[in-house]
Amino acid sequence: MTDDRQPGVTRRTILETGTAAGFFLVTGLPVRAQPQPAAMASAAPTQVETVPLTLRINARDFAVDLDPRTTLLDTFRNSLGLTGSKKGCDHGQCGACTVLVNGRRINSCLTLAIMHEGDEITTIEGLAQEGELHPMQAAFVERDGFQCGYCTPGQICSAVGMLQEAASGWPSHATDNVAADTVELTETEIRERMSGNICRCAAYPNIVAAIRDVSKEA
Repeated sequence: MTDDRQPGVTRRTILETGTAAGFFLVTGLPVRAQPQPAAMASAAPTQVETVPLTLRINARDFAVDLDPRTTLLDTFRNSLGLTGSKKGCDHGQCGACTVLVNGRRINSCLTLAIMHEGDEITTIEGLAQEGELHPMQAAFVERDGFQCGYCTPGQICSAVGMLQEAASGWPSHATDNVAADTVELTETEIRERMSGNICRCAAYPNIVAAIRDVSKEA
């Protein structure tokens, strides 16, 4: 026995008809005559031109050929084997990559290597001299200013640069007398000035104690 009933108008057919009509009105093309996109030829990878430059790092000259978009941090770690500077956030928010450039602390993940030809760059590997730890390194050991140690190279480099800033009279948001020639490094001052260096292990009390020890000796 066959079913002679004719299918009625359904929601599906109304939607399909409306869509087709709308396409025709907008494009002027029949629905079945839609232009097919041409197959895109697979493009061969573009050869990146490198730039030769010489970087002065830890009192040594390093000749490298780099993609001009390479950051200073990636140059340390990937091209020169200087892996002390750590890549944490890669956005300048954690301070793990802090190094000294011409005595000033910077985030090496936020600057290009090509920008620093002729500069004096110091990483954590260059702080110790003739087998003797830098006073800041020794203080971190003495005060147990680290746990996992991942942030420690950036903390130490940042602390060394910060001491010079304070000695030069650079004020911070915590400084009472911004006109003073030098700044007393109280615990509040140190915490403010080191706020760009994050320790996920929360060893902050010991870090502050280590920095205070060195500041007093200085």
